[in-house]
Amino acid sequence: MNELMKIEIEKCLQVLNAGGLILYPTDTIWGIGCDATNESAVSKVFSLKARTDSKSLIILLDQAGRLPGYIKDVPQQAYELMELSEQPLTIVLDGAKNLAPNLIAEDGSVGVRIVMDEFCRSLIGRFRKPIVSTSANISGENSPSNFSDIHDKIRTGVDYIVGLRRDEKSNAKPSTIIRVGRNGVIKFIRK
Repeated sequence: MNELMKIEIEKCLQVLNAGGLILYPTDTIWGIGCDATNESAVSKVFSLKARTDSKSLIILLDQAGRLPGYIKDVPQQAYELMELSEQPLTIVLDGAKNLAPNLIAEDGSVGVRIVMDEFCRSLIGRFRKPIVSTSANISGENSPSNFSDIHDKIRTGVDYIVGLRRDEKSNAKPSTIIRVGRNGVIKFIRK
């Protein structure tokens, strides 16, 4: 890990620990993030995005081994899908726990993605808790593929913007989303 990345992680940790919001690059598109266990911070995300809290957000973890800390019973299929996936994959799982109550869907589920991105993995590993990830857009608008596409309202509404990868131009897209029920039934939500 280079020195700039270390500095950016330290700045993010200060903001996350204080209950603030970060705007950061992920293994998919730029995201708005916060401490996924902090109800007040999660409320700030909903407010910034002008999104109702009935639409749940996803969490990012640095490794699958942390799943049991946030999901009551992790189906074996979820581990297998995560291991086999070569692309970013969000899995919706039942039985969310130890997360901000306003982050968990009404049915008790939460979307989880194990990140592949070095910056995100390192940040989450140092934070030792999951981080919220939601697209850096106002609810109902298109998800920005690049940093330059992010609306000023989002940029000015966060407490810190990560200074990495802002000049990258890509056709980044959100992750595939699959729901894995406790009974092992798999359902595609977004391909």
